[in-house]
Amino acid sequence: MDSKEEKIIDMIRPEFKEKILSEVSGLTFMKYFRSASAEEWYIFLPHYKDPKSGGAAGKAIVHYNLYGNKEVFINTTVILDDPKLHDPELHPLVYSIAEELVNRLVGFADTLLSVHAGENSYNAEYKS
Repeated sequence: MDSKEEKIIDMIRPEFKEKILSEVSGLTFMKYFRSASAEEWYIFLPHYKDPKSGGAAGKAIVHYNLYGNKEVFINTTVILDDPKLHDPELHPLVYSIAEELVNRLVGFADTLLSVHAGENSYNAEYKS
């Protein structure tokens, strides 16, 4: 297929894009140090929370594997505790939240990402 014939179709409804933008722009997090090579961040979202505590909607754990002086490889785990975020229809929202967390917390480092959100769980690899 000629590149001129290829079409990109946006599958996210405009009203859902607004929901994603609202959650991502309202995303905040609070740092809690776990160890010298790992950090834990509590994730706060405007419309989601932990059903038991009423607090953070989830957490991100960033673990730094240091290999010598030149290479840094980062493992990032995102756990979303609000069961509403486990709904498969919200996968684009979960993906957008995790993407924003990687951008803000890890930046451009090589990263293995593991997202735990019920049926919206997935793994991804980011290479710079």
